[in-house]
Amino acid sequence: MKTIVIAAGYATRLYPLTENFPKPLLRIGESTILDRLLYDIDTIPEVSEHIVVTNHKFAGIFDEWARKRSVIPSKAKESLKPVRIIDDGTESNETRLGAVRDLILALETCGVDEDVLVAAGDNVLEFSLRGFVEEFRRKGTSMIMYYYESELRKLQRTGVIEIDGDRKVLQMQEKPEVPVSGWAVPPFYIYRREDLDLVRHSIENGCGTDAPGNLARYLVGRTPIHAWPMPGVRFDIGSLDTYAEAQRRLSFRASGESREI
Repeated sequence: MKTIVIAAGYATRLYPLTENFPKPLLRIGESTILDRLLYDIDTIPEVSEHIVVTNHKFAGIFDEWARKRSVIPSKAKESLKPVRIIDDGTESNETRLGAVRDLILALETCGVDEDVLVAAGDNVLEFSLRGFVEEFRRKGTSMIMYYYESELRKLQRTGVIEIDGDRKVLQMQEKPEVPVSGWAVPPFYIYRREDLDLVRHSIENGCGTDAPGNLARYLVGRTPIHAWPMPGVRFDIGSLDTYAEAQRRLSFRASGESREI
């Protein structure tokens, strides 16, 4: 299994912090957003390599980060998985390829022919993705993650699924006006090797290219997909306010103090 991290956005809502610096490499406490994600995935035995797709504007910064990737004190250096940086060639928000094109670019450039764990590079999780991979092994199908969202306006800005009693996905909507349920989908997916041909040909068959949820929506009905309930807190770093909140809450926890969040 390989990790593919989608990190080719320009994060215009976080300007000026991200005007000349990639959002996934912003610091939270003693680490970066991306390192927090990958340190967890490093502990999953099935994963052999991380592929990070970025844009041309930030590719050099990611290359330097990959060369200097640090080791947290509790981990041995040999436990870190290798990282490969893919430059998608774009230089502005207006010319960006979109998450689905970036994913396909990673598959083609790296010749991937195995299961892939797809993750957004701008999310911070307070739980491990190990359970997600374990559920993937149990079900034997491609997987998506889900959580309950009570606010209609938030459901209208994300992916929404309907599932049966076995958590098989019956349908998926992307940014629906009338959501089919309260089950929202964060940008974390596992696509099995057998479904990669569908992924590679998805755009030519009508799949949307911008949001990563477009691909999951396209695949539902074409291949079996199950859903895994998100077991903890997720910070979606989408604005200066959410970045500040994540810094405050996670740095507070890292200090060793106890606080309800």
